[in-house]
Amino acid sequence: MEKNPTMLLVVAAALTNQVGEILLQRRPDGKQMAGLWEFPGGKIDAGESPESALIRELEEELGIIIEARDLVPMTFASEPLEHRNLLLLLYRCRQWRGEPAPLESPELRWLLPTDMHNLPMPPADRPLVRALEKAVDSG
Repeated sequence: MEKNPTMLLVVAAALTNQVGEILLQRRPDGKQMAGLWEFPGGKIDAGESPESALIRELEEELGIIIEARDLVPMTFASEPLEHRNLLLLLYRCRQWRGEPAPLESPELRWLLPTDMHNLPMPPADRPLVRALEKAVDSG
């Protein structure tokens, strides 16, 4: 009988500015999938809620402060990744304190979802872009 793959739980944010652009960061050299563009976030540690993990990750990666009440669950993606299965939870956030800075990434970009299609992105992030486009289309 085949063993179930280990689940890797990851959380990400669609930080959205006043004009509807969403923040992406480029993965640093030396990391898996280096150079690809992704939504900021990271792994959920044992005993941590998705919201508290995202709050922690965004402070570490971008230097911004987020309140749990400002995180709105939006969609998720599931992607096989070597001997694991990645489950990526995306939250939308329109409010935070501080100015996002690339503390762990070489570069940040604010883009509309329609402008993300030509960027190299991890496979799990692609369906999230489509979900964000639909959310923009429906208001």
